[in-house]
Amino acid sequence: MRVRIAVIPESEEERADLRVHGVTREIELAASLLQGHKGSLVGSRAGRQYLLNPSDVYYFESVDGRTFAYTRDQVYELGMRLYELEAMLDERFFRSSKSQIVNILMIESVRSEMNGRMMATLAGGDRLIVSRGYVKELKRRLGL
Repeated sequence: MRVRIAVIPESEEERADLRVHGVTREIELAASLLQGHKGSLVGSRAGRQYLLNPSDVYYFESVDGRTFAYTRDQVYELGMRLYELEAMLDERFFRSSKSQIVNILMIESVRSEMNGRMMATLAGGDRLIVSRGYVKELKRRLGL
C-alpha cells in the first residue's frame, strides 16, 4: 500500500482519505487510530491488552464494580464505568438496565416479559433482560 503525507497550512482542516478495495478490520483499525482512538476501547484478557472496535461488542456489563465487553467469542475487562462508555458510544448502543449497555445491531429478536420488561435475544444467542424503565426507549429505537 502506498502512503502519501502532505503538509498543509494550519488554516486548512486536517483529513485523511483512505482509498481501499474493501473495508477490512485492519482498515477500520487504521481509521480508528487516525481519529485518535475515538470510539476505540482497550480491553484486557489473560494479562494482555487488546484494542476493541465497539461494533464488534454485543454488549457491555458491569458486575461487582468491574466492566466487561462481550464479543462473539471473547469477554474482555475494561477499565471504564458504564456511564463513561455510554458517553463515548454512538447511537448503536442502548442502555438496557442499570448494569448493561447493548449493541442494538446485535439484537435478533425481542419479546415482552412479565412486569413490563422485555427479553432481547442477541445474534450470539445471549438473552438479556431490558428493564422496565428502558423498554420505551428500546421500542422507539427499534420502531416498534
